[in-house]
Amino acid sequence: MLTLGIESSCDETGIALYDSERGLLADTLYSQVALHAEYGGVVPELASRDHLRKTIPLIRECLQQGGKTLADIDGIAVTEGPGLIGALLVGTSIAHGLAHALKIPVIGVHHMEGHLLAPMLEESPPKFPFVALLVSGGHTMLIEVQGVGSYKLLGETLDDAAGEAFDKTAKLLGLSYPGGPALAKLAKTGDTNRYRFPRPMTDRPGLDFSFSGLKTHTRTLWQREQTGTAEDETIKADIAAGFQHAVAQTLLIKCRRALQQTSCKRLVIAGGVGANQMLRDTLLSEADKKGWQVHYPRPTFCTDNGAMIAYVGNLRLSTGEVSADGIRGRPRWPLDELQPPAVQF
Repeated sequence: MLTLGIESSCDETGIALYDSERGLLADTLYSQVALHAEYGGVVPELASRDHLRKTIPLIRECLQQGGKTLADIDGIAVTEGPGLIGALLVGTSIAHGLAHALKIPVIGVHHMEGHLLAPMLEESPPKFPFVALLVSGGHTMLIEVQGVGSYKLLGETLDDAAGEAFDKTAKLLGLSYPGGPALAKLAKTGDTNRYRFPRPMTDRPGLDFSFSGLKTHTRTLWQREQTGTAEDETIKADIAAGFQHAVAQTLLIKCRRALQQTSCKRLVIAGGVGANQMLRDTLLSEADKKGWQVHYPRPTFCTDNGAMIAYVGNLRLSTGEVSADGIRGRPRWPLDELQPPAVQF
């Protein structure tokens, strides 16, 4: 089965072709970072309009890259949620329109399930069961994964997610948009030991997260320490390094607890923050000590992309699952509402 994947949940338009037998054939992506940079964050209306402009040209480019035509497609997978409602409706409208014209099935894919299973696109994919740390946009979750569609939520963020904390902290330090990568780059030049940062909610049992206090601590520290001289750049780098280290250590502590609680030895890291090198190094170092297996998608598949949507849609379409309720977007969609497909993989 050849599946066309369409991702348009936020500020990246991703299109991909996934074949059941040959794997990923083509993957194209357009990022709106430059469009939103002057506003310091994603403007939903502008995001929707840009998806409308880019989706069809990217589909043509993806088909050409994969050496296929529309007539070769057996099914379409599209992100149905969660995400920005206008952006989602652009993708789902195009997907359902194409599917109707081509007389092929369409499946609405959960964006977070796409991230969760993105490591399956790698040469050495993880085997079920595993624990997943999902750190993408406004989501920070720990999930016990028994199989496709079989997800148990172990813990989640109670306020700011890790990615949001990175972006907001970068903004208060005056860094460029997008803030997360800018802060990580600055942190490489800083001293992680100069300032002491808290590890939120690690002094109590449980697997939930909270990063708003860490962000507030950073703001207070920066306001207190800045001097108005050239020394501020060094101070800023040291604060960035300390903040990033605190986030990585907090996530490590929670992952360790989750693996102990589930008696699992496999950990999957997915989502945009999963591309952070300090987080990867921290978890890999602990895995070497504890005998865990740690799996990541390649960095380009940590952020939003069409490949993960095409992959998940291909799995579900191949079992006969289809979306029969027409065009819709779901800004909110709990992951544990998903059901396993008729056949497990």
